[in-house]
Amino acid sequence: MTKRLPAAVLWDMDGTLVDTEPYWMRAEIELVSEFGRTWTHDDALKMVGMGLWDAAEVFRAAGVELPADEIVARLTERVREQLAQHGVPWQPGAQALLREIREAGIPTALVTMSIRSMAEDVVGAIPFAAFDDLVTGDEVAAPKPHPEPYLTAAGRLGVDIADCVAIEDSPTGLAAASSAGAVTIGVPHMLPLDGAPADALWESLDGRTLDDLVEVAIGKWARA
Repeated sequence: MTKRLPAAVLWDMDGTLVDTEPYWMRAEIELVSEFGRTWTHDDALKMVGMGLWDAAEVFRAAGVELPADEIVARLTERVREQLAQHGVPWQPGAQALLREIREAGIPTALVTMSIRSMAEDVVGAIPFAAFDDLVTGDEVAAPKPHPEPYLTAAGRLGVDIADCVAIEDSPTGLAAASSAGAVTIGVPHMLPLDGAPADALWESLDGRTLDDLVEVAIGKWARA
């Protein structure tokens, strides 16, 4: 009997597809330092998975005397500069799994709280047609952990979110995907995912296959 496949696979970007969190942290430290303040590694960890405009308000409260839009623009441009300088730091196994999903004919969308220009930089570096659509932080009214980004992705692809699998690295992202109704796979990176709403936790995407992903989905659907 042919296994039921997901209607779509929805990917987070920063920390899941690419290891850009150190780039963001460097950009944050540089920005806060301009205003004579200190930004620690622990401060930066609190920003992981947060919507950029929500994060901007945290920076404003920490003494960055700039409008929120300018904070978002400056952080994003600094990360894009690092991508151009150092290359795109792919997470182990991410491209291989994404390629296998695509070759199976399963629709995909990137669901990221980064803005579209940066998402397009990353997607443009993938050597195959990786995504049918991009949902970015500058296109949604409510960022993760709100379900809107994932519901938007499913709507654009014309599929039921309950038939989709979402891959995320942060508690915030998993909360968004789970509350939307997707099957969730957590791949911890900068933050532990203990207690996060994941249907499966994978230590890494390295060596993971479409069969592994389908197994998680079928298990969730059987319990529904």
